Amino acid sequence: MSILFAPFNVGSLSIKNRFVHSACEDNLAAETGNVSEANLKRVKTLARGELGLIIWTHLAVHPLGRTKKRQAGIFHDNMIPGLRDITDSVHQENGKIAFQLGHAGSQTQKKVIGNTPKGPMKMDEVEIQDAIQAFANAGARAVNSNADAIQLHAAHGYLINQFLSPFFNKRTDKWGGTPEKRFRFLKEIILETRESVSREIPLLVKLNADDFVNEKGITLPLAVQYAEWLAELGIDGLEISAGTSFYSPWAICRGDIPEHEILQNVPKEKQAGMKIWMENITGKMDYKEAYNMEFARQLRPVTKGIPLFAPGGWRTVSEMEKSIEKGYSDFISMCRPFIREPFLVRNIHRGKKKSSSCKNCNRCFAAVITDIPVRCYYKKDPSFADK
Repeated sequence: MSILFAPFNVGSLSIKNRFVHSACEDNLAAETGNVSEANLKRVKTLARGELGLIIWTHLAVHPLGRTKKRQAGIFHDNMIPGLRDITDSVHQENGKIAFQLGHAGSQTQKKVIGNTPKGPMKMDEVEIQDAIQAFANAGARAVNSNADAIQLHAAHGYLINQFLSPFFNKRTDKWGGTPEKRFRFLKEIILETRESVSREIPLLVKLNADDFVNEKGITLPLAVQYAEWLAELGIDGLEISAGTSFYSPWAICRGDIPEHEILQNVPKEKQAGMKIWMENITGKMDYKEAYNMEFARQLRPVTKGIPLFAPGGWRTVSEMEKSIEKGYSDFISMCRPFIREPFLVRNIHRGKKKSSSCKNCNRCFAAVITDIPVRCYYKKDPSFADK
């Protein structure tokens, strides 16, 4: 049997294989943030595909922390029944599900949240404490929704990443100025969430190993320090990623830049600037398999046995097996392949597939960033115009 189908524990949670659905926003929720039938349909399909763990869509922990109009939320108790429907649908297929909890911070728009977005440099003490408590409250709601695990989204330029990164966080008080002080926001969230959530519920963190903004953002040496501190706090799993949604999105999803799909959703007055930006990054973030794997290898020595999840361009079974066998990672996290092929794992298990058919066209990623429902648009839909 392939090592990819050997069980592995995350905290007290037994995962039946090494395949993880890495969370992505799907733009399928109601505009209130409540779960929709479209959300439910997609997660049911994923569960039937025999994934070991589904880290479900990026859930907003606060109304001011929403990234998109149709991002799902976990900031009110009335959302719990819909969230339970999500977990029930996964458990009925003998699957496991983790909720990814996040806050956009400054990486959103006024038209989405109804207020001017705020990041570390604009937030006062009351707002900081409110955000910390929002994560803890969301953790409690995740447990009440029967989630098997919780993941804190500390990557991709969202609020926790903003506090961690010297690119975003230039405060000189107790929340910034040194790595220890920039780490404090995440540390307080972990401690408060642990007060709300049983130790039996695994607590995971998604961390940037590199912001890819410039030398003033998080780079590998700082990420190694953060990973060591997270291990000391006793988290149960660490997912390694890179890039930010606003400033370096193609470091998140390398491959093609779907210029047409992006431009048709950009105001005409901004299209010229967007074209120049896309031209400048062309060729700098080309696809290569397992492009975050080296980050995981560098962080492994300080993580003290914490399971590592490594997303980023997995396509072939042989490379996935090599990563697990050599101890570079414990799980194979993927997103785009499961958008295209939700039954990929089942087909690998049955010997029908040796690789993903994802072409890295990134039209699904363009859909996410332009408020269009996520699905595979490769060839079938050359344009988003009618979506």
